[in-house]
Amino acid sequence: MTNAYLVVRIKGQADCPYWATTTMTLLKLDKKYRATILPAKDNTLGMLKKVQHYISWIEIDASLATELIDKKARKGGYQKVTVDDLKELGFASAEELGIALAEGKATLSKLKPLKPWFALAPPVHGFKRSTKKLYGQKGMLGLNKELGTIVRRMI
Repeated sequence: MTNAYLVVRIKGQADCPYWATTTMTLLKLDKKYRATILPAKDNTLGMLKKVQHYISWIEIDASLATELIDKKARKGGYQKVTVDDLKELGFASAEELGIALAEGKATLSKLKPLKPWFALAPPVHGFKRSTKKLYGQKGMLGLNKELGTIVRRMI
């Protein structure tokens, strides 16, 4: 059973219908190449499937979550998160927070000084598949088994 999902918005805002924009706003994915970690619930999976033509997701492991927190987590003023900030939240280190996020015990939106998303860059050497098709149709979108390696290239 999955505990948490790493969700990345692949497509931008242009020509995006209202219902998809609203759903992605609720998922905290306002811009292209934004990523977030969501705990696995029935309604979360329903939202992901509803906007699967705009996003890509994968079951996250603790090492990738820790890497995202170390390098891309931000607080107000877009400042990097320090060890002191993590201690105020009740976590000894970024590894501990990464494990809690990957297990679904913590959510980014509840950790107040932290931004509920990670701003990623386009992947180094580009996407190897089409960004207009679902994963099963030789594309990037939807449930994507290769997203972990792509996100590591986007950090």
